[in-house]
This record gives sequence, structure tokens and C-alpha cells, in this order.
Amino acid sequence: MKARHLLLVLVFVATNLAALRDAHAQATASPTGHERGFVIYEAFEGSTNSDGVITTLTTSASYNFNNHFAAGIGIPIYFDHTSSSTGSTSSSGIGNVFLTLRGVWKNPVLNYGTSLTGSAPTGNQNKGLSTGHATFDWDNRVEHDFGLLTPFADAGLANSVTDTRYFLRPFTSFGKLLHSEAGADLDLSHSFTLTLSAYDILPFGTQTVFSRFVNAGTVGKGGLHGRVFEVNHATSGTADLTRDNGYTAGLDYSPKPYLNLDVGYTRSVHFALNTISFGVGFNVSSFLFRNSQSSTR
Repeated sequence: MKARHLLLVLVFVATNLAALRDAHAQATASPTGHERGFVIYEAFEGSTNSDGVITTLTTSASYNFNNHFAAGIGIPIYFDHTSSSTGSTSSSGIGNVFLTLRGVWKNPVLNYGTSLTGSAPTGNQNKGLSTGHATFDWDNRVEHDFGLLTPFADAGLANSVTDTRYFLRPFTSFGKLLHSEAGADLDLSHSFTLTLSAYDILPFGTQTVFSRFVNAGTVGKGGLHGRVFEVNHATSGTADLTRDNGYTAGLDYSPKPYLNLDVGYTRSVHFALNTISFGVGFNVSSFLFRNSQSSTR
């Protein structure tokens, strides 16, 4: 087993041990989470690389039960535009409806968060917007604040490679895997935050890849560095199909409590793919609540 794969497993075990320790220390913790109530959020995100451009508009609604627990539901709409060099096709449509359960515990020693996300296959499989199967992603994160610097480690278990904040992948997949990420957030002040991290995806068992740029019944061009999603719509095979590792750099800007802007760069080492991303997030609930308070003054 390669060293980075061993590191992934160790991080995964460590985060779950941390969860048990944090749960045991609940009585003395002093968490600072979200206030109770509903949150409606709109996010417009995009990623561009040599394969094309993927953009999504995601509407989600969640309910914070208290400082620790929350549940949410949402649905993305995809707009995929292929690069002319790949000979593929552009498409759009709704993605998979998803449901997320989250838990957060904060204390001076270690902050721990866990989430379980499940999705239903409501997207069009022929366009690569769904795998045709229900999917899940159990994610765990530990972090500790050192003033302006917050190192973190993140690891989880899933049956599909999940898009991230800085990387909307040119494919969807179905197959069990472990995923991890480690890095740090740096508060640059003036509402700016810099994130630097490295990620690793370790699949196991049979994997199936569905291209977002090559529709069913068509054939594309390319395929170098294991990028089967440039050539075929659907490909099944070993764990090498979705195995990946790489690096991410992101810059986040929150000028208002209800507005979040970010840009990022991700280098996929395995697929030799460079991706530039952007995101605009709008907390509708916070904006409406703020305006309602202003109107009553």
C-alpha cells in the first residue's frame, strides 16, 4: 500500500477516535454553533478545465435544531458546456435531490463535525447527472484554532466520488471509497480566508464512471491519464478508474453576513487536470431577517 493511502486510513481512524473523545467531553464543552431555526441558501458554483465548464445552481433548506444538530435538503441544477477539443456534448438538467444530517461539537481542545448525506437518483443518468443509484457520503472533520490559523483533517466513507467546493468533477461515479483531505485555513482579516489542502481518494471494489460531457450513445476524444470520462459515457472497472489525489488552494471572501464569494484552484495529480473554480453563496434567510429587523427600527 502506498504511503499516501496508509495516511488516508490513519486519518479516517483518527477522526472517528476524536469523535468518541469529543462526545465523552460534551458536559464541559462550550460550543458556538448556529442559532435554532430555518436557513434557506442559494449557491451558484462553477469549475472549468480542459474538458469544459460545469456550473450548478443549488437551492437548499436546512433546520438548525440547536448548537449541535441540523438537517437539510436540497437540489442542484447543472449547466455543462463541453470544450470543443473533446468533441463531446453540452447538457443541462436537475441533479440528485440530497438530504444531509449534521452534528458539530466545539471545545478548546478540538472541534469535531460529522455529516451524513444521502441522495436519490433524480438526475438524468444518460447526461451523467446521476449514477442511477442512491448514494451516501459519511464525512468527519476535526480542527483546532491557533489564532488566525486553523489546521484541519477530514475523512469519510462514500459510494460515489463527491464534488467539492473547489472541484466540480467532469464525471459522477458509483462504487465504495474512502476520501480524505488535510490542510489549513488562514484568516487574512477583512473577511478574507485562504485555504490550502491536499486530498486523496482511495476506492475499493468495482467502480463505474458516468461522464458529464459524453452523453449516452456518443463518443468523445482524449482519454489520456486515465480520463475515460472524456471518451465514453459509462465505464466500469477496477478501483483505478476513480483513484485520485491532488492539491487545492482557495480564497473565500464574506463581505456581508449573508454573502459569500470564493475562487479556487485544484490540481488532480492522477488525472493531470487543472481546474479553476468560483462560487457565490447567498443566505436568503439571513438577508430577509436582516431586512425585517431594519424595517422595524
